[in-house]
Amino acid sequence: MNKGIFITAEGPEGAGKTTVIGMLSQKLEQEGYRILLTREPGGIEIAEQIRRVILDKKNTQMDARTEALLYAAARRQHLVEKVIPALEKGYIVLCDRFIDSSLAYQGYARGLGIKEVFSINRFAIEDMMPKLTLYFDIEPEIGLERINKHKNREVNRLDLEDLDFHHKVREGYANLMNDYPERMVKINAAQPIESVLREAEWKIKEIIQRESEKDLKE
Repeated sequence: MNKGIFITAEGPEGAGKTTVIGMLSQKLEQEGYRILLTREPGGIEIAEQIRRVILDKKNTQMDARTEALLYAAARRQHLVEKVIPALEKGYIVLCDRFIDSSLAYQGYARGLGIKEVFSINRFAIEDMMPKLTLYFDIEPEIGLERINKHKNREVNRLDLEDLDFHHKVREGYANLMNDYPERMVKINAAQPIESVLREAEWKIKEIIQRESEKDLKE
């Protein structure tokens, strides 16, 4: 495989996507794949600084548009500094959250509009979109219960939103699944983790095989 592959993981709070793609990155590396595991917002120092501002529990007065713009700014810097260079070197990039988070959280749940938030992000990402998006789906009640049980997990400002907000996030992701069926794959994150891992790995291996076959034809 000559070209890199950009794969993203999405889902509501407590879906377990961070744990799953972390385990998958280790497994794929052991199998000889060149993997870069990263996250949004963050992944590089500038974006991590923006992350701290966005997720700080004290920043409860943050305007929804400010929030959306900060995410887009962090996304841009992360792309140009880390993701794009890795893809150019042929890495498989596994990114914990990307543009779909902004569309579901700020676009739909915050009520800014999916098209409006996509417009902000189009300026930030240009034409860079993932080849595959693994959407880890879970009911908000279950996800938030998981967060409460895992005391070592980062509890951020979004975790403190009311239950209605988290239901809207899930609805937003359902709309995106309908809009982008060619790249978004839903995984039932309420399954035992072994089943979630197996399903996610199968989908990643499928896209690796498809892209490898495309390389051979070119």
